[in-house]
Amino acid sequence: MQCQWLNNHPNQVSDTSLSHLKDKQVTQALEANPVHFKTQFVGYMEMYSDGDTVANYLNAHQDWFCRCAAPMKTEAMGNNGYILTVGRFGSFGYEVEPKLAVVLEPPVHGVYEMHSVPIPDEPYLGYEVDYQASMNIKEIPSHLGGPGLAKAFKKQHQTAVPEIITKVEWHLAMDVAVQFPKFIHKLPLSMIQKTGDRLLTQIVRQISPRLTYKVQEDFHTRQDLPIPPKTSRHLEKIEEVALEQAA
Repeated sequence: MQCQWLNNHPNQVSDTSLSHLKDKQVTQALEANPVHFKTQFVGYMEMYSDGDTVANYLNAHQDWFCRCAAPMKTEAMGNNGYILTVGRFGSFGYEVEPKLAVVLEPPVHGVYEMHSVPIPDEPYLGYEVDYQASMNIKEIPSHLGGPGLAKAFKKQHQTAVPEIITKVEWHLAMDVAVQFPKFIHKLPLSMIQKTGDRLLTQIVRQISPRLTYKVQEDFHTRQDLPIPPKTSRHLEKIEEVALEQAA
């Protein structure tokens, strides 16, 4: 995946005003104090099978994770970890190609935890990614599933809709601390903050639905089951106001 969102903020400064700053990007040192960008999401996907079958599939992530994460570059790290190269992103004339190492912990009572760890043998890249996610699976009656379930089975000429399906729910939180070159700090901090938060949200909204669909597609194809429609998966950003009220 090669994605670029450059200078796309509605309050962006002009290219002319940035040109003399961009020339200093190579020569100036990174600012000591990093800027933190944060976002949180909740979501779910439906799997048209029982919980044990879904759990067995998720537990064997070595068989599907790298394939379903494509086109992100993925490298296995130990038995339960992966190093991901997310893509190339940037704004205000400054680009990074984020990499992060994540570990998928074995499930505890049906709850899966996934978190970031330092990338082994990797020099400091000017940013740090704190990724925390939890996922749980639960069986639900098929009539509580999203619309389109029966139609999906009928389309594949399967009339026997299962009585029970599995709903996989998750919550993810990201905190990315970036040490920008000093020329970036000539811009208002509020502009940097708003643009970075918005960009981080866009990255999640682009990557997560695609990964969700590919996991559904992979699982259901292996099980010779209909691939769930778009209504079977959901992703929603948790706004700061909601977080403050819940605190």
